[in-house]
Amino acid sequence: MESWVRAVVEAIHSSRSQAVIYLAGGASQALGWLLSVPGASSTVLEVVVPYSRASMAQLLGKIPLQFTSKQAAEDMALAAYNRALKLSVPGLQVMGVGFTGSLASSRPKHGDHRFYVSTWTHNCRRTSHVTLSKGLRSREEEDKVSSCFLLKAIADTCRVSATIQSDIQEPEIPEENVEQFDEDQELQQVINGQVCMKVYHFAAPVKKDFNRKVILPGSFNPLHDGHLRLLDVASSMCDDGLPFFEISAINADKPPLSIAEIKRRVDQFRRAGKNVIISNQPYFYKKAELFPGSAFIIGADTAARLVNPKYYGGDYNRMLEILLECKSTGTTFLVGGRMIEGVFKVLEDLDIPEELRDMFISIPEEKFRMDISSTELRKNQGL
Repeated sequence: MESWVRAVVEAIHSSRSQAVIYLAGGASQALGWLLSVPGASSTVLEVVVPYSRASMAQLLGKIPLQFTSKQAAEDMALAAYNRALKLSVPGLQVMGVGFTGSLASSRPKHGDHRFYVSTWTHNCRRTSHVTLSKGLRSREEEDKVSSCFLLKAIADTCRVSATIQSDIQEPEIPEENVEQFDEDQELQQVINGQVCMKVYHFAAPVKKDFNRKVILPGSFNPLHDGHLRLLDVASSMCDDGLPFFEISAINADKPPLSIAEIKRRVDQFRRAGKNVIISNQPYFYKKAELFPGSAFIIGADTAARLVNPKYYGGDYNRMLEILLECKSTGTTFLVGGRMIEGVFKVLEDLDIPEELRDMFISIPEEKFRMDISSTELRKNQGL
């Protein structure tokens, strides 16, 4: 490995950024560079090479109009970004990387030798396009040029200073496009289902590395002291989890929240200095896919609904199948006591199927009890 390549890769691995990389048609040497330098497991979450037509269609959920194109690279970067959001360690910068190329092959090509590299983060999409001079290089040499550009794209997204020695000739100067997203655009992407979540980090940074998230879902309209204390108590029971509140912009039986309303609710967490995630998944089995391995904080009333076949079309086996799938992702539920039909009930009062019992953990009443809800607070405030 050339010394400049090693220096760039070491800087990337030290940047506290994590990436999912989807590539096809070139830049294969970049993967070797990234994975052969110590620290790769801190940066590279997943690599997929969708080389076949069927593989690319499955990855993107559609067949691209043109496989080697700006649109295909950006679609790959977006898919990789959504995947990275699900796999990343809490608190680190996340990116999706897409690469698609048409380089020299065993048979002469009628079209240009070219490649596209795109990176996607929460607030920026960068795409580069290079058309190579035909006949100037071998396949291996073209692969090295594209690998250099892929490495530079990742380094730039990690905000790492990188001097890339790519052997580019004057006619091959890359075309670059950068699109910045503001907060409203980011939230609209979540509402539209384009991006699976937006994460707000308002809590003071913690040096400790966390393996999972501890999530308190809700509408938080308004956020009150009971919510804050419940998350603190539950987090103390999961010391390997970083605490988050979570609001779904999409409701199961109501219109989506407006951007203005989401920002109003988010501002409560900004003032409280607490992390919050805006997602687009109202159902817990979908949240489990979105946040694999997480501990969800719920009330006994929600726990009762989770194991009630009534909410699964009356099918007990369907309920069991869905929750066992959640269990397979490492999902657990921390259950706090709640008033149910005028009676305060805790986890131990519920009939949890034996196959699911180790998913549910009781928050002792002596550690936390608050009977008032956001709905009651709004009524009391005349809202």
